[in-house]
Amino acid sequence: MKKWLALAAALLISGCSEKSETQAPAETTAATPAATEAPAPTGPQKVVIYNWTEYIPAAVLEQFTKETGIEVEYATYESNEAMYAKIKLMEGKGYDVAVPSTFYVEKMRKEGLIQPIKKDLLANYGNLDANMMNKPYDPNNDFSVPYLWGATSIAINNKDVDASKITKWADLWKPEYAGKLMIMDDVRDNFYVGLRVAGFQNNSTNEEEIKAAYEQLKTLWPSIKVINSDSPKTPLIQGNVSIGAIWNGEAYMAQQEMEDLQYIYPEEGAVLWVDSFVIPKGAANVENAHKFIDFMLRAESAKAAIEELGYAAPNTAGIAMLDEALRNNKTVFPAAEDIAKGSFHQDLGDTVLVYEKYWELLKAGQ
Repeated sequence: MKKWLALAAALLISGCSEKSETQAPAETTAATPAATEAPAPTGPQKVVIYNWTEYIPAAVLEQFTKETGIEVEYATYESNEAMYAKIKLMEGKGYDVAVPSTFYVEKMRKEGLIQPIKKDLLANYGNLDANMMNKPYDPNNDFSVPYLWGATSIAINNKDVDASKITKWADLWKPEYAGKLMIMDDVRDNFYVGLRVAGFQNNSTNEEEIKAAYEQLKTLWPSIKVINSDSPKTPLIQGNVSIGAIWNGEAYMAQQEMEDLQYIYPEEGAVLWVDSFVIPKGAANVENAHKFIDFMLRAESAKAAIEELGYAAPNTAGIAMLDEALRNNKTVFPAAEDIAKGSFHQDLGDTVLVYEKYWELLKAGQ
């Protein structure tokens, strides 16, 4: 599970004003008004972020604190399910900004766990790409601000795997990859693969189809060597696995260390997602949350995130600052035909419990 991080440890020390006193004139015995007290000292300004691991460049956080004086407290999670469960348990308190994926924005919005965004506080809102806005999971983006978007697809080590033999999700079941495979600890992404290979569509609410996906995944289970959502690039870089289903940004970062890594968008379509900034309903530092979101909407912040993390930012001003090679990198920016084949997860209400039941059975080896 994720560890707590303190990315901006220095506290702002606020000075205390001494209380002033009014002396009564010597010639009068009349009572004088009580002295006016200085405002009580306040603690350091802060914003508490709950986010995925390695998902905001440290330099961007440091620059935010340097410019605003607002300390960043940073905690991480490795799945939407973990993030949602904690925010729900705490009734929306404890965090000022969270970064759920598409369908969890919808779920949290419906359940009243997040509060409306005050767009008049976001001077850089106009940098956002209109094509990534006003989606069904949050009409008019009343509750969320897109941060990064990307895909879950297949990464391979070209030294061990012939790229020409990997064109679809179903290829993961080939016996030559037994013991060389990695998946991430993500219920919906894995069941997307199972559903597609079993001949069904994403976002199924039919338990028979979900069960069929479970049975399909069950036959894959003996081939899986690693389940890793914390840093899925690491087993590939270290050579522990040769093929895996991972996020495109993780593949991009792995490519910086291993030139033989290739990222493949399968024929059945990749999982597509948008991760957005939201403000939990019980946030204690709402104004600072908006300041932080607005800072992340700067072109320079978006550029830094794309360059370091390898995910696409829906920020036209930031994209315009990228060099041509990165703008044309298909790992970071999927081709139009790959986007057309892909699918976004939707909030399925109580049906998610069916998915989770079969996912737990898989992890238990049943």
